[in-house]
Amino acid sequence: MIDTLDNLPHPLLAPVIKLARLAGEVILPYWRANVSVTSKADDSPVTAADLAAHHLLVEGLQALAPDIHVLSEEDADIPLSERASWERWWLVDPLDGTKEFISGSEEFTVNVALIERGRVVFGVVSMPTNNRCYCGGAGLGAWRSDDDDHISPISVRTEPGEGHDFTVVASRRHTSAEQERLLAGLSAAVGHLQLTNIGSSLKFCLLAEGAADCYPRLAPTSQWDTAAAQGVLEGAGGEVVELSGEAFSYPARESLRNPFFVALPAEAAWREKLLDLARS
Repeated sequence: MIDTLDNLPHPLLAPVIKLARLAGEVILPYWRANVSVTSKADDSPVTAADLAAHHLLVEGLQALAPDIHVLSEEDADIPLSERASWERWWLVDPLDGTKEFISGSEEFTVNVALIERGRVVFGVVSMPTNNRCYCGGAGLGAWRSDDDDHISPISVRTEPGEGHDFTVVASRRHTSAEQERLLAGLSAAVGHLQLTNIGSSLKFCLLAEGAADCYPRLAPTSQWDTAAAQGVLEGAGGEVVELSGEAFSYPARESLRNPFFVALPAEAAWREKLLDLARS
């Protein structure tokens, strides 16, 4: 039975979890501390906390595996001509949910994913404010840890819990007309929806631990927003698919923006109905 970090099935998982938690430690002194905010070229906010976590993670990952490239949100201007030759790379969001962090919310995370030939090998999502960490990957399993060593397995649910409405995870800050139409159609198909709003990659983690049923995202995201949590969800028996039903992947391409997607349990009986609604 896998119940401690040292027993995890991939040799890089435990050290990456430790690095993600260290990144959280360098973030916390800036939290609720009137940290200054600047805007990047795309108008997204960045703070000293983002940059401090970025530097710690890049240095730590390069020391851990010098042959694996690093693509971080805070250093993403790497030309496609260079990235196209990568076989393996780390996809990193040093502080996912910067707007939540700035507002004083606890709903921000540190995200690290290992990518190989465009597919997620595993992901780590760490929550600095409470030391909670999720990790997992397809074929590996998925776990949640609430302290420095002990872990517990997690898995998706394929039907809403008894006596509960169908629970859809949504972003507090991002939606679209397409997404609102999807939610209306889903409500007509499965009955009353319970909408759970939560920030950052924690949306995927709610699905992974069986606390929600699906997460449709018909609004913009970037690769570093999704990869780590996708690994957790896939390890827990879930999947992330494009609206076409194709598996969600991270091929080298000019834009680091993601297509729209739906995250859900892989064996859900309502899977095809949801995808039909998403495509319509």
